[in-house]
Amino acid sequence: MKSDAVKKGVQQAPHRSLFNALGFTKEEMEKPLIGIVSSYNEIVPGHMNLDKIVEAVKMGVAMAGGVPRVFPAIAVCDGIAMGHVGMKYSLVTRDLIADSTEAMALAHQFDALVMIPNCDKNVPGLLMAAARINVPTIFVSGGPMLAGHVHGQKRSLSSMFEAVGEYTSGRITEEELTDFENHVCPTCGSCSGMYTANSMNCLTEVLGMGLKGNGTIPAVYSERIRLAKQAGMQVMELLKKNIRPRDIMTKEAFMNALTVDMALGCSTNSMLHLPAIAHEAGVELNVDIANEVSARTPNICHLAPAGPTYMEDLNAAGGVYAVMKELTKKDLLNLDCLTVTGKTVGENIKDSKNLNPEVIRPLENPYSETGGLAILKGNLAPDSGVVKRSAVVPEMMVHSGPARVFDCEEDAIAAILGGKINPGDVVVIRYEGPKGGPGMREMLNPTSAIAGMGLGSSVALITDGRFSGASRGASIGHVSPEAAVGGPIALVEEGDIIEIDIPNNSLNLKVSDEELKERRAKWQPREPKITTGYLARYAAMVTSGNRGAILEIPKNN
Repeated sequence: MKSDAVKKGVQQAPHRSLFNALGFTKEEMEKPLIGIVSSYNEIVPGHMNLDKIVEAVKMGVAMAGGVPRVFPAIAVCDGIAMGHVGMKYSLVTRDLIADSTEAMALAHQFDALVMIPNCDKNVPGLLMAAARINVPTIFVSGGPMLAGHVHGQKRSLSSMFEAVGEYTSGRITEEELTDFENHVCPTCGSCSGMYTANSMNCLTEVLGMGLKGNGTIPAVYSERIRLAKQAGMQVMELLKKNIRPRDIMTKEAFMNALTVDMALGCSTNSMLHLPAIAHEAGVELNVDIANEVSARTPNICHLAPAGPTYMEDLNAAGGVYAVMKELTKKDLLNLDCLTVTGKTVGENIKDSKNLNPEVIRPLENPYSETGGLAILKGNLAPDSGVVKRSAVVPEMMVHSGPARVFDCEEDAIAAILGGKINPGDVVVIRYEGPKGGPGMREMLNPTSAIAGMGLGSSVALITDGRFSGASRGASIGHVSPEAAVGGPIALVEEGDIIEIDIPNNSLNLKVSDEELKERRAKWQPREPKITTGYLARYAAMVTSGNRGAILEIPKNN
């Protein structure tokens, strides 16, 4: 056992004395030491129930003969961090989570790990850690929130953000705004649409790192507690068989994840997280391949914000496995990939059924013949930009309009809510990328304001920042290279015509090469917005959005 390094032999007598201080018995010293990585805290709604999940996992581990020991992972609530300096600290926690988990797991020589995440960055952060540490590991998330109900309709957090714009434009009253406020988030759990947290929890299932239902069983269902106990027991089987994350998270598994991503219509943030996780697993995953996968993968789910269905509906319809089973009709998945069940993908999903064709459309009747995400390129995004195609209204799939240029999110929001953005405009928000932000803030406030002001079918938004999974509309993010390193988005001027062609995967600035060359000669790098602390270190090490915003040690000149 790996933990023998801290438990066995004369040289480990001091270590054993410290285990004695923890209350370990001789019998426990003989058993595998299982680390339980808990993202529980009291500030994130998606995490307030994780104490229950932790206790269930501990029970499962103990029942199967292991000794569970809990240590923490941090987590930021993106909704609470949205629209202010706090959002700079969201994406960057992904690497803090991976690093601190690595430190704890290896310092204490755990034999195996159970990861308990739930929200946007700690799911990918812990997947990155799992690949890096590479001891037998299983995931069990806290589960999604139930949808809220306002005026007899199911609603979610994206509805709340859009309601602010509706109130500002006089389309709803203050009383109606308060009604939204009190009812859109009715339970604990990750927010109820196919936002980033739920996208990544579903893709954890697809990658093979979580049991059936990990992504969809609602947080408040007792079934989630049973799942946690099963995960605790199953990690002991993984340890017995020495099945490790890198045995599971292979190139083929990541291709499966990209495919299901397209079918589900996941958050654009998956185009940041999947490459970063793959990088830790030693797999090269270039986002350019996304369009190739999209071209052959029908989009068969329209969960909020793309449509009127929610995670609880997907769960009732058969969950992620039912979506995967649909995709086998066109032989779109590699069914031989190993999973934490100890079985292959094919064995896991063979008996799954689509229980509601209104929620999971049959492959013969998709929302579109192509996937939910698209990678765009052109002279405005030479490396790439990403859009959630499934959440774009038909009239905005091809759009041309004048640029309205803002150098930060706050200025853009003020202009949108101040009625200064007109139908047909293309809002450009720059210097919000991984380095320029720093931290690549999510732009849910501006996209929601555009929708709330009634401009969702006539105004596009382009940014080197990123979007919440709750964003909808012609919202193109991750534009690379970013403005802070001199990408073409830094050269856009007020009134320039921008052409968007999502079906043909293009994003172009209608300015001559000569003019762009002249502008580039005049462009000067901006002074860093933040020069101290973690964000300054992050900005110095982070790569571009098209590479997953992974961290690299800067090379000496």
